[in-house]
Amino acid sequence: MCNSRAGKGKAAKIAEQIRRRLLQLRLPFDLFKDDWPAGFQQYTDIWIVGGDGTLNYFINRYQQISTPISIFKGGSGNDFAWKLYGDKNIEGYFGSVLVAEPRMVDAGICNGRYFLNGVGIGFDGEVVKAMGTKKYFSAGYLAYLFTVVRKIFFFEAKHLQVTTSQVIWNRQAFMVTIANGSRYGGGFLVAPQAVVNDELLDLVIVPEITFLKRIQYLPKVGKGKHLDLTEMSRSARVTIESGQIMAAHLDGELMESARFEIECLAGKYLFKY
Repeated sequence: MCNSRAGKGKAAKIAEQIRRRLLQLRLPFDLFKDDWPAGFQQYTDIWIVGGDGTLNYFINRYQQISTPISIFKGGSGNDFAWKLYGDKNIEGYFGSVLVAEPRMVDAGICNGRYFLNGVGIGFDGEVVKAMGTKKYFSAGYLAYLFTVVRKIFFFEAKHLQVTTSQVIWNRQAFMVTIANGSRYGGGFLVAPQAVVNDELLDLVIVPEITFLKRIQYLPKVGKGKHLDLTEMSRSARVTIESGQIMAAHLDGELMESARFEIECLAGKYLFKY
């Protein structure tokens, strides 16, 4: 499976590399580029070449898929692939996927839409909205960073009520992340302690902070060193409400609402990693 537009053509080149290797090994396969099939009942594995946006599109189109999935870094952000495979090159990926056993991976659902990496509400939602047609993951890390820096001076904290089974948090917030994966925007470790198969979502709240602290902590987020600024918990269900429409992203895809109902889907998918 390949999204030929992902990574500004990067995915198509990687798909061709994989095709050649499979031919060398005489392994049977079908390559689908932008015309994907209705189902995968006849296949033992699904290999996806693309980024986080491609993966999000896939799980929302094939919500009940039970075939083991592997994701090759063909996008610009590739944050969920990084969570599973680290910084391996394509040959490393290829070798790992051939021998790996399928493992259960959690997903999440927010207002009826599935996600794998996470949901961001508040500042990072506004960043995605500001990027517009550039799209969060297709534009790449530098475009995302540029928008972050541009927005960081002018974003106004929102009054949010965050409710889980353990806590009710009701105050001004800079941003709220509900994470299955650890990394966002191609390099920001917003939720470094997140685990993809613990049947819980990590809730990371950054309360209202001064402009000076925003600048001080921005470099720390890239290394996951910002947690002293946050309030954290883990939960299978989270509800976030506000008196106004808020921008959010699900795996980089824009969503706007005044209320977000989010739930962990424990062991929803099989991945080889």
